[in-house]
Amino acid sequence: MLQPVVNFTQHIKAHSFLFVIFACLFSSFTFLFPLTASAGDEPAYEEITVYMNIPGLGGTDLDVVIKGKEAYLSVTELFDFLSIKNKVSANQDSISGFFITQNNNYLINKTTNSITLQQKVYTLSTDDLIKTPTGLYLKSGIFGKIFGLNCDFNFRSLSINLTTKLDLPVLHEKRQEMMRQNLGKLKSEIIADTTIRRKYQTFNLGTADWAVSSTQQQGGSTSTLMNLRLGAIVSGGETTIDLSYNTQGNFELKQQNYLWRYVNNDNPLVRQVLAGTIPVQSVSTLSAPVVGLQVTNAPTTIRKSMGTYTLSDHTNPEWTVELSMNNVLIDYVKADASGFFSFQVPMVYGSSVLQLRFFGPWGEEQTKEENISVPYNFLPKNEFQYTASSGIVENGQQGRLVRFEANYGLSRLVTIGSGTEYLSSVSLNPVMPFVNIAYRPVSTLVLSGDYTLNVRTRAIATYQMKSELTFELDYTKYKEGQQAILNSFIEERKAVISKQFRGMNFSGFARFSVDEVIYPNAKQTLSDLMFSYTWKNLSSNITTYTILMDKDFLNTYSNLAVAWALPHRYTLRPQLQYMYTSGRVNSATMEIEKQLFGSGFLNLTVNNNLVYHTMSATLGLRFDLSFAKAAFSATQANKRTSLTQSFSGGAVYDQKTKYAKLNNRSNVGRAGMVIYAFLDLNGNNRRDKNEPKIPGLQIRVSGGRMQPNVKDSTIQVFDLEPYTSYLVELNRNSFDNIAWQFKNATYKVAIDPNQLKLIEVPVQISGEVSGTVYTSKTDSTGQGRITINFYRNGSVLVGHALTENDGYFNFLGLPPGSYTACLDEAQLKKLHLTASLMKKKFEIKTSVEGDVVSNINFKLFIL
Repeated sequence: MLQPVVNFTQHIKAHSFLFVIFACLFSSFTFLFPLTASAGDEPAYEEITVYMNIPGLGGTDLDVVIKGKEAYLSVTELFDFLSIKNKVSANQDSISGFFITQNNNYLINKTTNSITLQQKVYTLSTDDLIKTPTGLYLKSGIFGKIFGLNCDFNFRSLSINLTTKLDLPVLHEKRQEMMRQNLGKLKSEIIADTTIRRKYQTFNLGTADWAVSSTQQQGGSTSTLMNLRLGAIVSGGETTIDLSYNTQGNFELKQQNYLWRYVNNDNPLVRQVLAGTIPVQSVSTLSAPVVGLQVTNAPTTIRKSMGTYTLSDHTNPEWTVELSMNNVLIDYVKADASGFFSFQVPMVYGSSVLQLRFFGPWGEEQTKEENISVPYNFLPKNEFQYTASSGIVENGQQGRLVRFEANYGLSRLVTIGSGTEYLSSVSLNPVMPFVNIAYRPVSTLVLSGDYTLNVRTRAIATYQMKSELTFELDYTKYKEGQQAILNSFIEERKAVISKQFRGMNFSGFARFSVDEVIYPNAKQTLSDLMFSYTWKNLSSNITTYTILMDKDFLNTYSNLAVAWALPHRYTLRPQLQYMYTSGRVNSATMEIEKQLFGSGFLNLTVNNNLVYHTMSATLGLRFDLSFAKAAFSATQANKRTSLTQSFSGGAVYDQKTKYAKLNNRSNVGRAGMVIYAFLDLNGNNRRDKNEPKIPGLQIRVSGGRMQPNVKDSTIQVFDLEPYTSYLVELNRNSFDNIAWQFKNATYKVAIDPNQLKLIEVPVQISGEVSGTVYTSKTDSTGQGRITINFYRNGSVLVGHALTENDGYFNFLGLPPGSYTACLDEAQLKKLHLTASLMKKKFEIKTSVEGDVVSNINFKLFIL
C-alpha cells in the first residue's frame, strides 16, 4: 500500500518552478491509489481491518479508517452485517435505505455532509464523514449519537465493541433462527451438513443382557433363575429374544418372549410390522402373552407437536421473560408497563416441563416451572393412524384375538377413533365394537371417553391449574354379565387431587385419591393420602390408606418411610407401619447402608413384624463392577437361614469394527455409535486402506453417553434410542495441525437398533497459498485491500482472500489439486488499476502435514 504524501511541497525548498510542478504531479499520482488523502487540506488517514464484537451476536472483520486519533467505520459493511437496508448511489457520494423499520428512512450524504433520519436532518462537520475509493466511512461516535449504535473503538487491541438497546434486524433473525432450531428439536427435526440414514442389514447380533440368581434355603431346596436376552437384526428388522429358566420348573415355550419388528418411519402407510409376542392394548383381560402379527402406521418416535396455545401471566413491569420447554429455549419477551406478558407455546405430546425465567433491570432473576400433560391418543389435525393385530393367546385355551383400531385428528383439539375387537374365548358377545374421543377445550382441561358394546362405558376428565393443583375424575360403567373384563364390578368411580411443592432447598408432592367400587351386592371404598418431601439430604414419604365396605371401617393405616444421607457415606432408612383401627404399630424396619470403595455397598436390614411376632435380619453386600453387577445376602428369619447370590450384566459387539465389551447396563433394545476421524488423502470422502485414523477428535452428541477410547482413537456413544436421529457436532479445532480440516462439521445420524453404528469422519488435508500484491513504484511496497480469487481447475471458485496493509495475503483450505489465483478485474477497474499478470497457476500436492505454496506475487500499474 502506498503511504500518503502529506503537504509534500512544504518540505521542498522551491527554488525551481519545474520542481514545484513535479511535486504537484506526484501528489496527484498518489491520490489515484486507495487510502490516500488529498495533498492539501486533510490530514493523513490509513485504512485497516479490525475485529468488531456485538454481545449476544458474535463478531466479524470490519474495514476502518484511522485518521489521527479517530476511527471511521465502513457504513455499508456495518449495515450489511446488521441486516440494515442500504443502497450506495452511482457516484458513491450517498447511502440510503431504511433503519430497522420500513417507515424509518435515512440518507447519508457526503455532498451535503449530512444525515437524514426520520425526516430530521443532522449536519456533520467535514471530519465526520470520509469518502475513499472503497466507500463512505462515518466517525464511530456518530453511529451512537444518531443511530443508537454505540461503537467503542480500542486502539490497543484494534477492536470495536458495539452495544445497543435496539432490536436490530440481525438480532431478530438470530432469535427467529434459534426458535426454529429449538422447535425443530421438539419435533425431532435436525438440520445438519451430512445425513446418515438407517441401514437394513440381513443379520447382525449386537447386544445381550444376562442375569443369574440362586437361593439356598436351610433344610430346603435350592432354586436358580436364569435369564438371557439377545438383541439382533434379522432381515432388516429388530429382533429380541427373551429366554427364562427356573431349575424348579420346566422350560416352557409360552414363558419365553420373542419379537421381530420392522420399522420404516418414512413410509406413511405402514411404518411398523411386528411378529412374535406382540403388544396389544385390548379391552379384554388377557392373562397370557399374544403370539401373532401386528401392522400399524404409527411412528416409533413420540408424537410431538399438535399446535400452540397462549400462555400469559404477570411479572414486574419491564422485566424480560424467557420461556424454555424441556430445557430448550423457545422464546423471550419483555413485559409491558403493567408487567403483563404472553407466549405462543407449542403443544407437544406427552409430559413436558415449561420453565419461565424472569430477569429484572438490576440483575434480578426468578424462575418457575409448569407441567403440561397431553394424552397420547391426540393426533394432529387431519392425521389418520391405525393398528391391526391378530394372534393366539397362550393361556392353554388357544383363544384367538383380532383387534383393529383407527384414530383421526378431527382438529387440533379433538381426536376421534373407533374399531373392533374379537376374542374367541369370550362365549358371550365375543365381537366388541368400540368408539373413543379425546377433547381438549382449553390448555388445562382434557376430556376423554370410550364405549365398548356390551362391555363398558368410561369417561375421564383432567384439570390442571396454574398453581400445579390437578384434579382428575374417572368413571367406568360395566355391562352386567359381561365376560371380556375379568371382574365383578358394576361401577368404578375415582377422584384424585394432587399438588406439587417447590422451594429453594426442598420439593414435595401431595396427593389424595378416592376409589369407589360398586359390586352387585356391596360397595367398597379405597382412599389414600400421600405426602412426599425432600429437603437437602433428607427424603420422606407418609401415606395413609383407608378401606371401607358398605360404610363400615375395615382398616386404616399409615406407612412412613425416611431416607437420610449421613456423613461418611452412610444412609439410614427407617420404615414404620401404624394401624389406626387397632392403635398399634404393625411393623418396623431399620436399614443402614455404607458405601465401600466407591462401587461397593454394605447394608444391614432388621424387620420386626408385631402382628405375626416374627423378626428377620438381612446382611447384604453388592458391587457395581464395570463389567457386571454382583450381590450377596444372608437372611435369618424364623430360625432359618437363606443365602442368595445374584449376578447380572450385558454385552455389546460390533462386527464391523470388532468392538466387544462387557458392561453392567441393559443393552438390548438400545443402540450406539462408534466415531473416528481419518485422513482423507485422496479427497474421496471414503476411507481407503492407506488412510490412517487420527487421534484428537472432539465431538458433541445430542444424547447418549460418550466414552473415548485412546487406544484406537475412537469415540463410543452408548444408550441411544433406536429409530431416532441424533445430531453429532464436530469441533473444528480438534487437531493441532491447522491443515487438517472437516468438510462437514454436523452430522444427522439415524440410529439402528441393537448395534453400534460406525461413523467415519473424513478429514481433508488443506493446503495454504500466500503471496504479495506490489505497486509499480517499487517492489518493496505492497498494496492493501486487493481481492484475490482462487479457482480449482481454472473454473470452480473455491474462495478468496484480501490483502493486508502491506500487500500480503494467504488462504488456507485448499485440498490437493490444481488451482489458479486471479486478481479481481472488477475491483481493479474501479480503482483504475491493472496488472502485468492477472492470474497465476499453482499446485497443492498431497501431504500428510499439508502443502504450502508461497510467492504468488502480483504487480499493479495505474491505468
